[in-house]
Amino acid sequence: MNGQGTTDAERNVYNRLAWQCRRGMRELDELLNRFLMQRYSSLDRPAQETFTRLLDYPDDVLLELLMGRMAPADKDVAHIVQEIRNTATP
Repeated sequence: MNGQGTTDAERNVYNRLAWQCRRGMRELDELLNRFLMQRYSSLDRPAQETFTRLLDYPDDVLLELLMGRMAPADKDVAHIVQEIRNTATP
């Protein structure tokens, strides 16, 4: 999010998401924050909502999903999880 052309509401949403991405577990923090900074703003609204839903998952489940040790049943969540994993690899 570059700050140009964004509304106060968009900045507030971004700031709230940035706070939710702070999980206190280094691996999760890095994965989620990198995705938020690099990809979130380019997602369509449904994908953004799915990412927001994903942030409601407990840390242990979220870590298992993002590390590929558990597969999400929801196809939309699976897509976002894959996008986060793709963002993590150079």
